[in-house]
Amino acid sequence: MFYFDWTMLLMLPGLLLGLWAQFKVKRTFEEYSRVYTRSGLTADQVSQKLVGGGSHPVRIEHVAGNLTDHYDPQANVLRLSDQVYGSSSVAAVGVAAHECGHAMQQADGYTPLKLRSAIVPVVNIGSHLYFPLFFAGILFSWEPLMNIGILCFALTLVFSLVTLPVELNASNRAVALLQSGNMMSADELAGVRKVLNAAALTYVAAVVSSALQLLRLVLISRSRRD
Repeated sequence: MFYFDWTMLLMLPGLLLGLWAQFKVKRTFEEYSRVYTRSGLTADQVSQKLVGGGSHPVRIEHVAGNLTDHYDPQANVLRLSDQVYGSSSVAAVGVAAHECGHAMQQADGYTPLKLRSAIVPVVNIGSHLYFPLFFAGILFSWEPLMNIGILCFALTLVFSLVTLPVELNASNRAVALLQSGNMMSADELAGVRKVLNAAALTYVAAVVSSALQLLRLVLISRSRRD
């Protein structure tokens, strides 16, 4: 079958980068989970101070799971996971501040965030349809169907490319918010940056993996034409 051919080797760099990114996130988060802020403020308290006030306050909630932290723009709710909510560690506060960064993006009408939200439904459809369409195109030697499958997968790469600046911007906002609020010392902020930079690596890995998979699909398609 086509998925056993040499083009599988193209996926190896993305796979290795993804594994390294996961390892880096886990190790860095665990390291700074053992370092506590001098202020004693917990992640939920910091979040409340950063985005819980004003004319459009964000509700702060606890959500079960490991690093399931996220900001829900539809409900205007920031949800913090078991390891983050109630913790005063540098890692927890950094993760919470990052999600606050997303809330600030929403409040500011940050264009890449709006674009990402807009394309999510289309990307979800494309990610589910690309393989059946591409495989059927190969099975029936029908080039247009293969091309449609490739275009469907290309949406995944577009999503990854849009997501990367959104996440980097949220991290930059997080550090700026913590710094301007005088909530953390310089060495604590350095720890936050390390945690958030490690997390950013996972989004870089997603871009690389998607780009290599798209290249692989194109090469397979061309080989079937020859």
